Amino acid sequence: MKFETSKGDFVVEVHRAWAPRGADRFYELVEERYFDQARFYRVLKKFIAQFGTHANPKVSALWSQMRIPDDPPKEKNLRGTLAFAKEGPASRTTQIFINLADNRVLDQTGFVPFGKIVEGMEVADQISAFYGELSPKGGGPDPRKLEGLGNEYLEREFPRLDYIKTARIAPD
Repeated sequence: MKFETSKGDFVVEVHRAWAPRGADRFYELVEERYFDQARFYRVLKKFIAQFGTHANPKVSALWSQMRIPDDPPKEKNLRGTLAFAKEGPASRTTQIFINLADNRVLDQTGFVPFGKIVEGMEVADQISAFYGELSPKGGGPDPRKLEGLGNEYLEREFPRLDYIKTARIAPD
């Protein structure tokens, strides 16, 4: 999968053997162009860069109802891997993070990698962490406003967020 971002491009190699349900959902989201114009709204240096809210809040609301069952962990949350964010068992939907460091602490909490950046990790490292953690812990977006208003809210209140221009399935 090729991601064109406001910082440059990176390529993700998906490994269905690592997490079949997560890999299938990621493929489906990219195929549907779900991530186009999505912001990296939660970026913590040397930890993670999170994205996965659609530009249009109505589209996000629809997809947030389509939870996928958990995959058993097979790989570690190492630098460059991607995994779905979750709020508990069987709660994965569209929220994804890139591990910007080896985050072995996440291995014990059910975050299961499904792919890895194989080209352009330096681009992921440059994604703006200006706002940091989500509100109220940090200076980042309020999750409720993010879900309810989408990019309208992010562009107005958080203009320094980097974003995905396009995400496409790359030819083999």
